Amino acid sequence: MKNFDFNFYKGKKVLVTGHTGFKGAWLCRILLGLGAEVTGYALEPPTDPELFGLLDLEKNMNSVKGDIRDLSRLSGVLKETQPEIVLHLAAQPIVRESYANPVYTYETNVMGTVNILEAVRNAGSVVSFLNVTTDKVYKNNEWEWGYRETDELDGYDPYSNSKSCSELVTHSYEKAFLKEAGIAVSTARAGNVIGGGDFAADRIIPDCVRAMADGREIAVRNPHSTRPYQHVLEPLGAYLMIAGVQYQDSSKAGSYNVGPGDEDCITTGELADLFCEAWGGNAAWKNLYQGGPHEANFLKLDCSRIRSTFGWRARWHVQDAVRYTVQWYQAWLEGANMAEYTDRQIKEYFE
Repeated sequence: MKNFDFNFYKGKKVLVTGHTGFKGAWLCRILLGLGAEVTGYALEPPTDPELFGLLDLEKNMNSVKGDIRDLSRLSGVLKETQPEIVLHLAAQPIVRESYANPVYTYETNVMGTVNILEAVRNAGSVVSFLNVTTDKVYKNNEWEWGYRETDELDGYDPYSNSKSCSELVTHSYEKAFLKEAGIAVSTARAGNVIGGGDFAADRIIPDCVRAMADGREIAVRNPHSTRPYQHVLEPLGAYLMIAGVQYQDSSKAGSYNVGPGDEDCITTGELADLFCEAWGGNAAWKNLYQGGPHEANFLKLDCSRIRSTFGWRARWHVQDAVRYTVQWYQAWLEGANMAEYTDRQIKEYFE
């Protein structure tokens, strides 16, 4: 990110799908701080408590409540707001939920992508489009080296597979319609993110925080699976950089892995250790592995392409990511103003 000036976003019209979710709310807070004119399109916030409200976003942006599966409504919003940049984050993002509700997962993650691309195609204003997918799009061979953007796409579970399909849909629309229309298109495949304000079920850090708030031991469901953990600000900074650079130079558009170095690929058990150390007091965890639906055991990314194209580097190692995350939740539990607190973390990261 050393060559990209984030002040590029001042005055830009940006539409974010999925803005009421964890990553979406952080992204909108960053964009508002940069002076962008932000429209969001999403369902009601997916959790209680919810980050969207804690960050006081409703009154500072154009927040449209709508379903990504509703093409007519979505197209109308783009026609009306005329965004120059579209960042597509709306998704059903939980692996275990995708086993319980596969049809909804595919409708949201695949047809939702078709719908936003169709709306972008017909809006007449969009210059830059970024589809945010996941590191789980790859066919997972459980090998020890990182996946590259040229490796086969074939996610195993319905969530991962639906995101693989979302990538293919994006590539097709880009080749068939959007390139000819002068719209730069990229996809970003990010590793596991942590950070303050994630209250989702079936995620390790929110589970840890709930245990601490209740005064009980942390239960870790799958302590031996290895993941590339990074603070939420890492991929969000990368998304903004990719979308901004390709706005100015469409030759930089493509698919990009966004993840930390090998040293930050750790097991869930190691992450729980770091959490307990950062939280302090009597924080402790126990191994509650009981099988459950298939999830990949070993997954990491080769991020050479984003480094060589943009000079991008992760700024915070996993220990820093956990520390900032713990500090956010402790401030929240103490009743701090979380919009102001979040702004301070954003400022510290981007400086």
